Amino acid sequence: MTTGASTGGSPPPRREPPVVSARAGLLRIREELPAWQVSLLGIAPVAVLLLAWMAVTTGVAEERVISPTILPSPAEVVASFPQLWFERQLTRNIGVSFLRVVEGFALALAISFPLGVLMGAFTKVKAAFTPLTIFGAYLPIPTLVPLTLSLFGTGELQKVVFLAVAFTIYLVPLFVAAVDAVDDTYLKTAYTLGATKSQAVGRVLLPISWPEIWQAMRMGFGVGWSYILLAEMVDMGRGLGGIILSSQRRGPREHIYLVLVAIVVVAFLTDRLWAVVGRWLFPYREAKR
Repeated sequence: MTTGASTGGSPPPRREPPVVSARAGLLRIREELPAWQVSLLGIAPVAVLLLAWMAVTTGVAEERVISPTILPSPAEVVASFPQLWFERQLTRNIGVSFLRVVEGFALALAISFPLGVLMGAFTKVKAAFTPLTIFGAYLPIPTLVPLTLSLFGTGELQKVVFLAVAFTIYLVPLFVAAVDAVDDTYLKTAYTLGATKSQAVGRVLLPISWPEIWQAMRMGFGVGWSYILLAEMVDMGRGLGGIILSSQRRGPREHIYLVLVAIVVVAFLTDRLWAVVGRWLFPYREAKR
């Protein structure tokens, strides 16, 4: 008796290799996680970092892996908080830095908002100012510190102008992108109905792009808390940058880390405020999610 292969019968079916699903295994693409797992995964790296910090700063100064003059222990940092709060007036210096960020942001907004809207709406304006925005995009922000110092000295005006220039460089491209993203269909409809150029900008482009403009403002204000240290660390005056500079030179070093935590907390709270106001102004954005 002959087999199917020898008599011209059909060969046995081939076995395909098993397909490994992209959703299988420990790491899955765009996986839905329960809230407890999200919290646990977020806490884990922080806990590891804290344990490593404690490990290299445990014991007397001579026996530590890292000297306390460079990295104090977590307990030493926490213990120095009352001195920072009362003797060095932490809240007052937070207020000084916050006011400088607000003033610089307001000045930048007065320049970047109309410029960004005009660039996004009119091609000729965009062509005229695009070289400047490209130059600003590649300009290291720290280089503005000596420039503004040479022009405005070390007083309050220098800090506000430095922040305003840094904010403007950051905000203008975002505003242009927000206006550019408006679909041409809306403009064509407006022109069909007889809208003028000013009406097309004021009643079509701006209302549609406002949510993205608001998001750009929110992001820019948050970035300002990294700029403020560059502005304030050039002298020993008031502000959070002044505390960091004096702590680096004269101590205590623990205050450097506490001020960094304070900056993160204030930046986070202000960002939450921007988010709350944004949800109130544009509730339909939340409804789409």
